[in-house]
Amino acid sequence: MPSIEPYSDLGWSHWWWTRLLWAVLDLIMDSIYWLDMFVRTRTGFLEQGLVVKDIDKIRKKYFESKQFKYDVISVIPADYILGWPWPIPWFRPFPVVRLNRLFRLDRVRDCIERTETRSSMPNAFRVLCVVWYIIVIIHWNACFYFWISEMIGLGSDGWVYGPLNKQSLPENVKDTLLRRYIYSFYWSTLILTTIGEVPGPVLNVEYLFVTLDLMCGVLIFATIVGNVGSMISNMSAARTEFQNKMDGIKQYMELRRVSKQLETRVIKWFDYLWANKQSLSDQQVLKVLPDKLQAEIAMQVHFETLRKVRIFQDCEAGLLAELVLKLQLQVFSPGDYICRKGDIGREMYIVKRGKLQVVGDDGQKVFATLQEGAVFGELSILNIAGSKNGNRRTANVRSVGYTDLFVLNKNDLWNALREYPDARKLLLAKGRELLKKDNLLDENAPEEQQTVEELAEQLTNSVKVLQTRMARLIAEHTSTETKLNSRIEFLEKQLRRYKTAVRRQKSLQVHSMSQDDS
Repeated sequence: MPSIEPYSDLGWSHWWWTRLLWAVLDLIMDSIYWLDMFVRTRTGFLEQGLVVKDIDKIRKKYFESKQFKYDVISVIPADYILGWPWPIPWFRPFPVVRLNRLFRLDRVRDCIERTETRSSMPNAFRVLCVVWYIIVIIHWNACFYFWISEMIGLGSDGWVYGPLNKQSLPENVKDTLLRRYIYSFYWSTLILTTIGEVPGPVLNVEYLFVTLDLMCGVLIFATIVGNVGSMISNMSAARTEFQNKMDGIKQYMELRRVSKQLETRVIKWFDYLWANKQSLSDQQVLKVLPDKLQAEIAMQVHFETLRKVRIFQDCEAGLLAELVLKLQLQVFSPGDYICRKGDIGREMYIVKRGKLQVVGDDGQKVFATLQEGAVFGELSILNIAGSKNGNRRTANVRSVGYTDLFVLNKNDLWNALREYPDARKLLLAKGRELLKKDNLLDENAPEEQQTVEELAEQLTNSVKVLQTRMARLIAEHTSTETKLNSRIEFLEKQLRRYKTAVRRQKSLQVHSMSQDDS
């Protein structure tokens, strides 16, 4: 704004078009300001967690707010008021009076905060904001420099803009609007960055302005540099944490004298994790969210994958919602065996990324290849009674390259099934059908067998029931004993009173008889 007026001596034609351009831009900006005030009288707000949509309440809250006062100040047409004597009202003599529009700067701050919150790349957005701050500060300072130069007098000495300042306007260089702005911006950049390779001041007011500029430059750019350093630290925080973990593993392997071959495999595994942005587990990332939001995110990420598993296809959504929170991501290196034939099955696996091979005992013969979306191990975690293989693995499964697998633990499945007895019966029935289809089911065996955990839980529940009954009997016995003691005490008191009365009666009789004898 203070950069408009100084260009009036560049010629009438240039001056007229410049004024017209700024007049149109001013009208557009003023219209946006008024439109913003209207929109704010229609923008709902939260009250006790609910969105208020009543227009009268919204308008009343806005009019009573401090922001409304700032908005009113920002739209006062001071430039029109002060420029009314001029023949063309749009061509105002003092554009600097539009500085009251800066009372809307808080809207810029609100926009930046909301964008930073919603952006998927907040660090990059913060860097852009810092660059924008720097450009705006340098621009404003450049405008003030040229404004002061004009107040002092263009070309009056070697510090202000003009022919005497050889740095600003050398010989054979035309004095244009672009030249004025570029040099002012250049001068402002050198001063605020404390480089200071500009012509020295001459007048006292020039010394004062340069001194204040240098002080502001030190403070402002120290703050900016600090913010940039903080942003860089935040951007590299994940890498630093990941590197510390890897360094700790390296140190451990060195102390334990792990072979170089195994050490290389471990380091390559870390490299794969970092290359695929898997340095943090899902639980660590999502633990800051409430359980409800964690469940919704997990449902969107894993629900369709879990629905593809044969035994879960007809299960109710509630059970699947429980299970998606139990899925754990594991990464296997090339050549790692996920399971071997004869191992006890405690997990079910879903291939997220990579390839697996079902190989023979010698590790050479390949029977099948499992790719993304494949599922295996689901029957071994159901504890199906009559399974000829029991809960043991029936094949060797090996990772071809780096493979990401979702793992569902057996205990997690059964803990969830306790709350869904109908789903449990359905899963066991499906499992029996699949085993029967492959002739791996002993049909004479009971349809359901209890696990060790279930037996232990039943015993625990039985003990708890006995303890409860015992506690109730003891309480009843104590209560009865207390009542009996109270009754006995009452009877003893009555007996003592009766004996006392009898003795008193006898003594009276004896006394009466003795008087009669006398």
